[in-house]
Amino acid sequence: MLQLSLVPQFNLVAACFSLALMLPGLGVDSAGAQQGELANLSVEQLLDLTVSSVARREETVAHSAAAVDVITQEHIRRSGALNVPDLLRLVPGLNVAQLSAHGWAISSRGFNEDFANKLLVLIDGRSVYTPLFSGVFWDVQDTLLEDIDRIEVIRGPGATLWGANAVNGVINIITKKSAETQGLLFSGGSGTEERAFGSVRYGGQISEQLHYRVFGKWNTRDSSALSDGSDAHDAGDIARGGFRIDWNAPSGSFVTLQGDLYSGQIEERTERLRAKHPFTPYEELGDYHVSGGNILGRWTHAFSASSEFVLQTYYDRSNRSTALVREERDTFDIDLQHRLALGKRQTLTLGGGYRVTADAIASTFELGFDPASRTSNLLSAFLQDEITLVEKRLTLTLGSKFEHNDYTGFEIQPSARLLWIPASRHSIWASVARAVRTPSRAEDDITLRQAPVYPQGALFPRAGPNLPPSPAAVTTVFGADDFRSEKLIAYEAGYRVQVSDRLSADLALFYNDYDELRSLEPNDPLVDFTQSPATIGVTGGNLLEGETYGGELSLDFQPVKWWRVRAGYAYLQMNLHRKDAGQDTVSEYGAERSSPRNQFVLRSFMDLPRGFEFDATLRYVDSLAAIQVDSYVALDLRLGWQVSKNVEVSIAGRNLLDARHVESRPTTIAGRATEVETSVFGKITIRF
Repeated sequence: MLQLSLVPQFNLVAACFSLALMLPGLGVDSAGAQQGELANLSVEQLLDLTVSSVARREETVAHSAAAVDVITQEHIRRSGALNVPDLLRLVPGLNVAQLSAHGWAISSRGFNEDFANKLLVLIDGRSVYTPLFSGVFWDVQDTLLEDIDRIEVIRGPGATLWGANAVNGVINIITKKSAETQGLLFSGGSGTEERAFGSVRYGGQISEQLHYRVFGKWNTRDSSALSDGSDAHDAGDIARGGFRIDWNAPSGSFVTLQGDLYSGQIEERTERLRAKHPFTPYEELGDYHVSGGNILGRWTHAFSASSEFVLQTYYDRSNRSTALVREERDTFDIDLQHRLALGKRQTLTLGGGYRVTADAIASTFELGFDPASRTSNLLSAFLQDEITLVEKRLTLTLGSKFEHNDYTGFEIQPSARLLWIPASRHSIWASVARAVRTPSRAEDDITLRQAPVYPQGALFPRAGPNLPPSPAAVTTVFGADDFRSEKLIAYEAGYRVQVSDRLSADLALFYNDYDELRSLEPNDPLVDFTQSPATIGVTGGNLLEGETYGGELSLDFQPVKWWRVRAGYAYLQMNLHRKDAGQDTVSEYGAERSSPRNQFVLRSFMDLPRGFEFDATLRYVDSLAAIQVDSYVALDLRLGWQVSKNVEVSIAGRNLLDARHVESRPTTIAGRATEVETSVFGKITIRF
């Protein structure tokens, strides 16, 4: 039945191929020229794209002393993706795996899992990581994709400017100014997995200096599948709305006020434990609910071309109610920075901030937090000095972040970056940096009960015959109030070259030295028969260390004006070790083999006659031995047609090479793996 149900989808994709092949000639006529923005960008213009996440000021990709990628609005439009996580698959070195219809595991340069915690994610400078586990709930991180100006992705630490948890990377989603989104936009569609989706935006102006926009969007997704093809019961829908107001004041100031609200309900299949003897596991079907909102204000004042002050503050509220835990969280943040020139050869950037977050958590038998509510404070300051050693040739950047948190106290995160431009089309950079991941509520306060892991001895080598038979006992993970920050010393180097007007290359290499990584240490005694149920206990510790190394290579090739090809390859080697006192035999292997060693992505963009576009993405992701996930190859296709200046239609197929495949599995909280299915959808966008 599954194969038969896929036949119409593949026929639809075949029709896309046939239509593209039947189009006569490959030149770009006037209609195609209007929408062929990406292909018309030269290789040099792509290297001249600006980024602001590396130095907290705008600079070009070519002159950034970091491994940085930019996903532009045109990349977004032509990707066929409908959410931010799918877009991130396009960046070499990012580990992106879909866990369910709405759940994702995303990290940079390893350590990927369902609760990945070494990647900082920002939306317009607002941090969206949760202090609950130092990671990101990707199911609620969304915005109108047409409003995104660019997504900047830094692979490697960004802690000197952005602080703790920017350990292996930083993702900054930057939206357009209101003046760039004027008029009415409607976008919507439907498909096999994307049951229905729609968005509407209106932008206007009150005066020549004051612009605004409002938007709303909604989507509903079908369930993913289990290994036997049955329904995974993870379908759901989420609605979101928001606004942005920009005022370009005559005094040289630029003021932004923006915010959004969201609410959703998603089906949930949860593996639970009965709270009474014999404490047997069972599966429960239900729904989980998410809601929240935020409001952000930013004031930017330019004193001169070389001096600028920025003050930003935001308030964020989130609510999440699942079968295992219910969390309410309020966060307030204020951040300021000042950039100024010290003579002709130095640019100093300094700033500071304060963040307070308060939560209230309702626990269950399986998952609890003690205390039930907690308020945490974070004070920070940073300083960065960019020194021109040789004009237009050699630049040294030194800086550090200083933070004080309620878990580990004072943390310092320095870095040094060197950029050398030996010739106009070449740039070489190197850096060394220290970064930390501070403890979360989970490491400090959690009690997590699950069914015991067997065969006996696989998880707890000291247990011997003393393990009680399941299900009369439960495995319990306890937090530790003495948990320390995970530490990284990162060494990086890179080379960018524009080989010709049609070819450019970007190579980044890294070596990461980690210390005091999280481990799960068996309690002494391992089995506590005095509790009910009998508890096989482990406690969070810092008894893992190790190193990772690898690199990413990106190529951008434009063989002819109407066709551009982008290729990326990433290699990752992880070697973790237990310290002498460590007894955790699982986390070492699990962390090493839960991120792909090899990844490859190949993208093709074609501007065809009569306003047609044909785009393809081919991806390879290596196997994940620790969680028994096979390697896979995925193909995504998109055929777009610019019907007129204001109307665009497209049809896209995703994961077209197999009916379904597993990309990752739950590792922290017990659950069944779901499989990503082939999908086809149509979309129409109308602008007025």
